Amino acid sequence: MAAALECWSSRASTDEDMVEQVLLAESQDEIAEAKAKATTSSSHSAPSAAPPPLPPPFASAASRKIVVTDSRRSLSCRLITTNITMSRRPSRCFTDVGNIPFMGSFHPKTHSSPLLSIGLVVVGAFLIIWYLYSGSGGVSCTLEVQKALPILKKAYGDSMRKVLHIGLETCTVVSKLLKEEDTEAWGVQPYELDDADSSCKSLVHKGVVRVADIKFPLPYRSKSFSVVVVSDTLDYLSPRYLNKTLPELARVSSEGFVVFTGYPGQHRAKVTELTKFGRPAKLRSSTWWIRFFVQTSIEENEAATKKYEQAATKILYKPACQVFHLKSRH
Repeated sequence: MAAALECWSSRASTDEDMVEQVLLAESQDEIAEAKAKATTSSSHSAPSAAPPPLPPPFASAASRKIVVTDSRRSLSCRLITTNITMSRRPSRCFTDVGNIPFMGSFHPKTHSSPLLSIGLVVVGAFLIIWYLYSGSGGVSCTLEVQKALPILKKAYGDSMRKVLHIGLETCTVVSKLLKEEDTEAWGVQPYELDDADSSCKSLVHKGVVRVADIKFPLPYRSKSFSVVVVSDTLDYLSPRYLNKTLPELARVSSEGFVVFTGYPGQHRAKVTELTKFGRPAKLRSSTWWIRFFVQTSIEENEAATKKYEQAATKILYKPACQVFHLKSRH
C-alpha cells in the first residue's frame, strides 16, 4: 500500500511542476507581447486604457484538465488503498471460535493417558472371552430338560420308561433318567466327547451313549424308543438338514417326540459348541417351527401338550425354552 501511494504522489508532484513551468512560460510570453504592443501603440497614438488582467494561470483549459486528472488519480489511489486494506483484513467468520457458544467443547484440552486406553482394551477383551466361554449368559435347554423330567412323566405316563435323549451334555440327562425306577435311557451326542468325564466315557463304552451326526439317519431301528427328547441341537441345523432329521425322530419313536429349542434373542452357544457344529445357533420363533412342522407333515401331539401344560401350571413351572410335543409316524 505504501509503495502504491508513493507511486501516485510522486507522479502527481511531477505533473504539477510541469504545469507550473508551462503556465509560467505562457504568462511571460504574453506579458512580453503585451509590452511590445503597448510600446508600438504609444509611439503612434495617444495612450489608451490598460489591457484587462489575464486570468489566473489555473483558470486555463489545460489547467482544468490537469486538475480533473489529478482528482481522478487521487480517487484511484484511495480505491487502491481501500482494496489493499480490505484484502489484508483477516476473516472473522471461523477464526474467533472461542466466542461461539459450545464450540470450545470440540477442542479438547486434555488427552487420556495411554495406560488408561490399554487397560480398557484388556478389560474389554477379558469380558468378551468370559462372555463366550460362559455360554453367552443364556439358557441351556438341556438343563431345562432335567428340570422338566417330572412334568414329562406326568404328561406321558408309562411311555417314559424307554427314552432316547439327543443333544448336548446327553450323558447328564441319561444318568439322571437311569436313576429313575423302571426307566431305561439312551443318548446321542452330536459331536465327539473330547473333554468327557469318566462316567460319561463309561456310558459311551457300554453303548448307552453314542456319538452320531444327526444330519444323517440315526443308528436305531424304527420305534426303538417310546419317547425321544431332543434339546440344544436342532437350532444348529439349517432347514435342509431339518427336513431329514425331524422324520428320523418320528421314525425311531413310538409315542411321540419332544423338541426343546431356544427363544429368539437367546445366545446359548459356547465357543466349543460353535466350533463343533461349524455354525452359530439360529433361534427361531414358534410360528416358524409350527409352519415347518406342517411342511414336513409332522403333527402336533395335542393330548401330550395339554397334559404337559396342566402339570406345569400346578407347580408354577415356566420353561425357559420353547417346548413342542409332536407325534410319531406309524
